[in-house]
Amino acid sequence: QLQLVESGGGLVQPGGSLRLSCAVSGSSSDSYAIAWFRQAPGKEREGVSCISPSGRNTNYVDSVKGRFTISRESAQNTVYLQMNLLKDEDTAIYYCALKDVRSKLLQHSCTLDLRSYKNWGQGTQVTVSS
Repeated sequence: QLQLVESGGGLVQPGGSLRLSCAVSGSSSDSYAIAWFRQAPGKEREGVSCISPSGRNTNYVDSVKGRFTISRESAQNTVYLQMNLLKDEDTAIYYCALKDVRSKLLQHSCTLDLRSYKNWGQGTQVTVSS
């Protein structure tokens, strides 16, 4: 059974850093894109960052460019989101999601459209506050 488990959330002061982890288990394929989404109270869920199945390409929402870095360690089936220079507005529940990719033509791309992702983790809370 496919499972995604997030960890690494917590309380941090503005300007601080956190590293989120998304551990994938039970996948029948090793070809998948992973994305991080977040949802703040009263707001819609938004895409934050994604990484292609090959790991060669990444995307970021404009508000986190230059501050967040996504990476994947295939041997451990884990994707990380390094978050630096955190701001109050980064406070949200962060979810990782998986999109199975079978086409060889899509190995180097990923999307931040949440409709493309069928498998989700339970989320981890990130709170940025002084």
